[in-house]
Amino acid sequence: QVQLVESGGGLVQAGGSLRLSCAASGSIFRINAMGWYRQAPGKQRELVATITSGGSTSYADSVKGRFTISRDNAKNTVYLQMNSLKPEDTAVYFCKMSRFITASIVFDDYWGQGTQVTVSS
Repeated sequence: QVQLVESGGGLVQAGGSLRLSCAASGSIFRINAMGWYRQAPGKQRELVATITSGGSTSYADSVKGRFTISRDNAKNTVYLQMNSLKPEDTAVYFCKMSRFITASIVFDDYWGQGTQVTVSS
């Protein structure tokens, strides 16, 4: 079992910045990936950014150049630095951890409870 605790959401004006954190605890596999997803009202949950335990990152096109994902493996914590925020970034942001048996075989996934990010125009 893995527990994920998110923090750092809030209300910010357009053009501002926020930093989200997600701390993982429990049975964490050596090979894993952590990521951020978001869900706006009436829309499906979408990928924002992911980072593997080896440090490889990927981003949604809509956030490239504005958001940066990073992780501290010693603390089992992933961060999402969000700059130049836009009203369309408003959503509930969810942290996810995927545990891998091998580099290509996912064992299971865990989700955090979500944190609200609201960007005012």
